[in-house]
Amino acid sequence: MSMDECGTYNGTQKLLVLGAICLSGLSMPVSFTGPAVALPAIAQGLGGTPIELSWVTNAFMLAFGSSLMIGGSLADRYGRKRLFMLGTMGFAILSLIAMHATSMLWLDTLRALQGVASAAALSSGAAALAQEFEGNARTRAFSLLGTTFGVGLACGPVVAGFLIEHFGWRSVFLSVTAITLLAFALGGWCIRETRDPGATGFDWLGAATFTGALTFFTVAVLLVPENGWLSAPVLALLATSSLIMATFVIVERRSKRPMLDLSLFRYPRFIGVQFLAAAPAYAYVVLLVLLPQRFIGIEGLDAMTAGQIMFALSAPMLVIPFVAGMLTRWLSPGLISGVGLLLCACGNVWLAQCPPGQLPDQTILAMILIGTGVSLPWGLMDGLAVSVVPKERAGMATGIFNTTRVAGEGIALAIVTALLGGMVQASLASSEPASVSSATLSAAANRLAMGDMSRALQLLPNATHIGLMHSYADAFHLLLYVLAAISLLSAAMVFGFLSHSKPTYVELSELRGESAGL
Repeated sequence: MSMDECGTYNGTQKLLVLGAICLSGLSMPVSFTGPAVALPAIAQGLGGTPIELSWVTNAFMLAFGSSLMIGGSLADRYGRKRLFMLGTMGFAILSLIAMHATSMLWLDTLRALQGVASAAALSSGAAALAQEFEGNARTRAFSLLGTTFGVGLACGPVVAGFLIEHFGWRSVFLSVTAITLLAFALGGWCIRETRDPGATGFDWLGAATFTGALTFFTVAVLLVPENGWLSAPVLALLATSSLIMATFVIVERRSKRPMLDLSLFRYPRFIGVQFLAAAPAYAYVVLLVLLPQRFIGIEGLDAMTAGQIMFALSAPMLVIPFVAGMLTRWLSPGLISGVGLLLCACGNVWLAQCPPGQLPDQTILAMILIGTGVSLPWGLMDGLAVSVVPKERAGMATGIFNTTRVAGEGIALAIVTALLGGMVQASLASSEPASVSSATLSAAANRLAMGDMSRALQLLPNATHIGLMHSYADAFHLLLYVLAAISLLSAAMVFGFLSHSKPTYVELSELRGESAGL
């Protein structure tokens, strides 16, 4: 008899559900950090412009972020198990196909499709998990899911470095296939089918307008390094994004069953949860991409060594998210999360004091502090997200939250990359001869910001390796202070919104009742 036929779940069966979803979650951070480490090798194998190379990570994150809310709504409407199975199988197949990409266009396209499949698996899996656990057990379950993500983030660079060194960059895409297929098999056996009985349709117009607004905005930011913020293409894309987003708001307000319940944004604690979702992007996530480029492209380390150093950034996630879940017995999740963001700010300031080319001891310690700080809220955020809506709409809640988190990460990566390129260009302008054109400086700065030292030297024949390293170091030093300031502001906001008690759907229901009474 299958578990669906049994009708009830015992404790062991619930743990199997948790295991299937955690296995699926394990493959997603590996598929993000692995290609980031492989980017220099991909550039050597397939070539590509800086924009094409940036889409290896941004295509995945953009598609992932823009599809999560859609996936959550589809899971509520058509079944969490069904979408989980489609997402995990699709992700495994696309990973195998990506191994054989022959051009940057094909690879970037496959990365976008991977993001869609990942979004389907994560949003439906988290929604299914919310159906099986209640109260503190749900918090601990999501903390374990966060810890699983930490394992993927911690081991991804090391695994990728080993695979690249011994088997080439294409093998990176093979590493997630076996795990995802195992999640598919286990999920098909143990996850029961659930859906929202009140879901009567899907908000296709809302999905289209949201995805369009996010896509136009991200493309605009990616064009900034080559064109500038005030260029006609960038301004046109930003204006189009704003117009589509305004349309999305109008559509959602008029929809009887919106993909995004905008009324939730009337409550400060719900806003706090969404703000917390985006906060780690600047404190931590952007470093997962920028640091491998620095270690390999600027400092000249091999992929394996860079992956081992990157382990320090994510190693705390192996245990800290679970510890944070246990701490909620005595402390509010908001307080724990705010303290974590403060530690991230301190870690970024510390890392700013560690220029490229020096012994890695201080760099590693600073990375451990950043990883410890971000690990505190990492395992609590998903549990907070599903606590602000009724259980039946858990898919929407996880979709909103993870959309805010992943879309924020994609936007943060695009903005920070553009910012680093601009800072490098300003540093180069002060050291290069006046005869060097601004277009050449911009191209060299973009290459240097992505860790392509050899191409930067070709563009600037009068420059030296040491001189370009100093220009990069000055820019990276300033960038880390900017990231620390954003982390500090984020901590203040989280303390203000969430430090007293965790938001619950009951509290929001009471607020709605009071508003109706008024």
